[in-house]
Amino acid sequence: MIGKLTRNFIVCALLSGIGIAAAGAQERVYVIDQRGNVATSGAGLCWRTGYWTPSAAANDPAGCQCDRDIVPASKCSGETPLAVTPAVPAPEKQPVVPSGGKVTLAADALFDFNKAVLRPEGKAKLDDVVAQSNEIQLEVIVAVGHTDRIGGDRYNQRLSEKRANTVKQYLIDKGIEANRVYTEGKGETQPVTGGQCDNLGAENGRNKKLVECLQPDRRVDIEIIGTR
Repeated sequence: MIGKLTRNFIVCALLSGIGIAAAGAQERVYVIDQRGNVATSGAGLCWRTGYWTPSAAANDPAGCQCDRDIVPASKCSGETPLAVTPAVPAPEKQPVVPSGGKVTLAADALFDFNKAVLRPEGKAKLDDVVAQSNEIQLEVIVAVGHTDRIGGDRYNQRLSEKRANTVKQYLIDKGIEANRVYTEGKGETQPVTGGQCDNLGAENGRNKKLVECLQPDRRVDIEIIGTR
């Protein structure tokens, strides 16, 4: 199961002067920018591709920098932690400034309790995402699925991944290139309801009040990154 929060936290970096591109060869398990560097967030976290596995990370040139706690120590002798490479503007040329906007789709317009099937309202909102993508030079779209806390960790992890993949497939069907859409599931690890539903009784699907209260947690967050 993908770890809670930090180590599997995949996020887009809004980079100045560069565009993010997926690694050209399948053996690279981290997203590589146009200068050949590993793309990272502002916190220095590497962005993993769909080819990432713990064993694949051990064989990637950036594995020790990005996942030192996973890669065998014998492979990381003398390696130093990954540092965020600052963007360097091209000389005598105005750099292209990335323009990205984060879109958080309303949970009740996407998925019902325990479901990974889009509602009609959710499809309409994703049509808006496609329209926004067509207005920029699209680099990537990141779709991160979430669930409420009802149910087991493993089940919720799989459900969050299914929701993210459902969104990806819909975007592909609407003309977005498949290699532009990255997905991840966060399970129940990033609720937005906080503790506001804690006093509503047993945590199961038959508790209608709790199910209704936790609706905002059943969501897919979408981030669109591109340049104008």
